[in-house]
Amino acid sequence: MDKKLSIVTLNSLNCNVTEFLLKYLESEDLDELGTNVVTGASINSCLKDLNKGKYDLMAVPASEIHGKELEMAKYECRVNGAITPRRPNLLLVSENKIDYQPKSAIILCDYKIIRRQLRRSRKDLRVLSTEAFKSINEISLVHSNQVEEIKWMEDMKKTGYIDGFVTSRKIFDELHLNGRRHALLPDPKDRGGHHFLPIPYSDLIVYISRNSSPKSLTNLISEKEGETIWWIQNQIIGSFDLSELMNTGILVRHRRVRSLMEEAEKNKDLTLEQACHDSEGDVLDSKVHVEVKIERISKNGKRTISIHRIIPYKKYEFATISLIRDWGIMLKETSQKVPQDFYSDGFANAFIDLKE
Repeated sequence: MDKKLSIVTLNSLNCNVTEFLLKYLESEDLDELGTNVVTGASINSCLKDLNKGKYDLMAVPASEIHGKELEMAKYECRVNGAITPRRPNLLLVSENKIDYQPKSAIILCDYKIIRRQLRRSRKDLRVLSTEAFKSINEISLVHSNQVEEIKWMEDMKKTGYIDGFVTSRKIFDELHLNGRRHALLPDPKDRGGHHFLPIPYSDLIVYISRNSSPKSLTNLISEKEGETIWWIQNQIIGSFDLSELMNTGILVRHRRVRSLMEEAEKNKDLTLEQACHDSEGDVLDSKVHVEVKIERISKNGKRTISIHRIIPYKKYEFATISLIRDWGIMLKETSQKVPQDFYSDGFANAFIDLKE
């Protein structure tokens, strides 16, 4: 390639796009691709430079462009590819796994949906945000950023004030923490066990280009699974406000039919097995399916609304629209008071309060 592909990156505290992209471009398949990677300062400045032709592409954490549609339209830019998340699951940094935590163990977590998932897994845990913990203990210490806050949490854990805290793999590695850590995984070891869906857009990197740029610009450095994850998540949660986004767990990934059938056999899950067969009982010709899981949880962790779909890859766009409709109906029906069945009955409370 005579002209190098110029890429500007934007990093976040939980996703170092520059570092990842440089390693990714050094792989055997891409080592001959001429690229020039530089780090940008902000979304607006990068979009402005992209629009002026200073760069060919921008690589950015998907979470950073949530709600930025107007800015992208202003600079005539669009998402033109994505990279599959490598490490989307958060870590519980603690000496004990969840099941072995002492009664009333204190765990700090600044991710609302993860706090609720932890309360669901153990009703006796004291899962608090950092702000709440400081307020309860009258601690006036203010940290300049999330990294400094995690350092403080590590010190609090070592001195026994807390039993653990939740952070991302990127921050854990950056601080060289050597304590025990436990990944909060979406697949329980045993059916009915603890499971933790990732936060929205977790570890997902997207490419942004000018509207006039062809899709072929990112063909070599984009991944089909990443593009699927971005498209589905953007359709489902792209219009959510911040409060709704913080209380939503979502998982989108490609699954091989073979692994799905092995999982179905292991768990004796007839519904999952049927998702891999057509109406005649034959195994579907699609080798790849798309798995989508979404959930909302009550504040105390006792009530969960979730939806789980296994979709053949070639049908995922139509199936996503259907899923959005069904999810909206579920939220509406479960969040309103139950009407009277008999004139002497009172109204029953809603199954879940989505505003708490």
